[in-house]
Amino acid sequence: MTRPILLRGGWLVDPGQKLNVKGDLLLVDGLIARVGGEIDAPEDAMTIDCDGAVVAPGFIDVHVHLREPGREDVETIKTGARAAAAGGFTAVCAMPNTDPVTDNQAAVGFIIRQASRAGGARVYPIGAVSVGQKGEALAEIGEMVSAGAVAVSDDGHPVASAHLMRAALEYAQAFGIPVIDHCEEPTLSKGGSMNEGLVSARLGLKGIPSEAEEIMVIRDILLARRTGGHVHLAHMSTKGSVELIRWGKERGINVTAEVCPHHLTLTDAEVEGYCTNAKMNPPLRSAADVQALREAVADGTIDLIVSDHAPHHYDEKEREFADAPNGIVGLETALGVLLTELVEPGLIDLAKLVDLMACAPARLFKLPGGVLAEKAAADVTIFDPRREWTVDPAKFLSKGRNTPFAGTVLRGRAICTVVGGEVVHRLES
Repeated sequence: MTRPILLRGGWLVDPGQKLNVKGDLLLVDGLIARVGGEIDAPEDAMTIDCDGAVVAPGFIDVHVHLREPGREDVETIKTGARAAAAGGFTAVCAMPNTDPVTDNQAAVGFIIRQASRAGGARVYPIGAVSVGQKGEALAEIGEMVSAGAVAVSDDGHPVASAHLMRAALEYAQAFGIPVIDHCEEPTLSKGGSMNEGLVSARLGLKGIPSEAEEIMVIRDILLARRTGGHVHLAHMSTKGSVELIRWGKERGINVTAEVCPHHLTLTDAEVEGYCTNAKMNPPLRSAADVQALREAVADGTIDLIVSDHAPHHYDEKEREFADAPNGIVGLETALGVLLTELVEPGLIDLAKLVDLMACAPARLFKLPGGVLAEKAAADVTIFDPRREWTVDPAKFLSKGRNTPFAGTVLRGRAICTVVGGEVVHRLES
């Protein structure tokens, strides 16, 4: 039995419930008990003043790398779950590129057990598409789903074989889960370390053309059309990908897609000076790509936003640019970046942001939460859209410090995160 929590006087935002009004929210025994109006607090309730803050369904990040098992020096399920809570996320989905790979029932069970001890955000495992993520033999999808996997992906590795991708889409349908693909044509991207363009030419770095992503995007869309399976396209980065996704959706193909805050706000100009904290895969692209992605978020072509949280050790990122690993941390900066760069300029409104970060992930991945309704899970994010703060990696709860946003002044931050009716993070004033 958890202590009741009364969230008093916040701005309740849930586009799925057409809720956009000031009011109270009562949480009892891990569930939402009452929504809206003025609510009398039970005698033993914890009351949290939410005046001036937005009270939303808990944010869900369906694309994170928690590095456990295998690289606990870089991140653990515990540190990742707590970093997620600090960023306003009540749940995350952990990618399978661990060591060993999460490609079987036992590995999925290990992640669930570790998550139950971690505190912080909920952690849902994603199983691998192929055994060992080698792209050769299909992993035991059914057994992983029965153990708790919510999707399958070889993220970090593209599913290069069209035959294997087709089989995965066909098989995953029986379990009602999406197949997430890292869209990269490996013979085009091989040896590349940033976007192919004027900046890569000037810096003397081998580039990765946008077609490396787009070729796999259209292949996956066509395979989804053939099989009827749900393909979810990870971390989209190019204008061409947006056009192809739009084409697929106009034809009723079961394709959904995600984008990261960094691809919505940064360009390949960030690599100037060979900044390894601006190295990721897919790479930062051109200003035209950024604009197309923003428009796709606003018009619904892109379904949700993820962090692609990918921590690395400081020493690894201090190598020559071409040799440094791909990826940045993002759980603790995602909300602030999006509020500052998308909501404040009026590109999207708060309701759209909540849909992208909470409602759509829950709906598309069939996860608990994502709604402010009676008897729903008491997973709630409270954030102050006006709170100004400066990104200081030394203060991250994640073990990772690799961010291109260090020193950036952001406006908007999570101030309290509630999971299952328990406060798992509260920002000190």
